[in-house]
Amino acid sequence: MTEITFDEFKKAEIRIGTILSAEKVPDADKLIKLMINTGDESPRQILSGIAEHYPDTSVLVGKQVPVLANLPTRTIRGIESQGMVLYAVGDGFLTTIEPSREIPPGTNVQ
Repeated sequence: MTEITFDEFKKAEIRIGTILSAEKVPDADKLIKLMINTGDESPRQILSGIAEHYPDTSVLVGKQVPVLANLPTRTIRGIESQGMVLYAVGDGFLTTIEPSREIPPGTNVQ
C-alpha cells in the first residue's frame, strides 16, 4: 500500500451522485456508460469498466454512488469520461458503495 499525506487526500473531491442511466458501450466488453447527477448543472458522463459485474445495466439506475469528481476528463474509446465511480472490490466481486439513506446529489463525502 502506498501512503499519501492528509493534504493529498484533501485534494480528492468525492461527491454522492445518483445514476440516471447506464448502458453498455458497444464493442467494449467491460465498459458501461453512466450518466450521473452529481449536483452540477448537467449530469456527468462517466465510463466504468464494470460490465462483467453488471450484465443487466438497469439495476444501476437510481443507485447513489461516490464519485471522484475532480479528475481531469479522459477519453476512452472516443467517449469522454468526467470522473470515476468508487466501488468495493474483492476476490471475485465488485459492488457499488451506497449511502444508508437517500441524500442530495452533490453531497460531499469526507
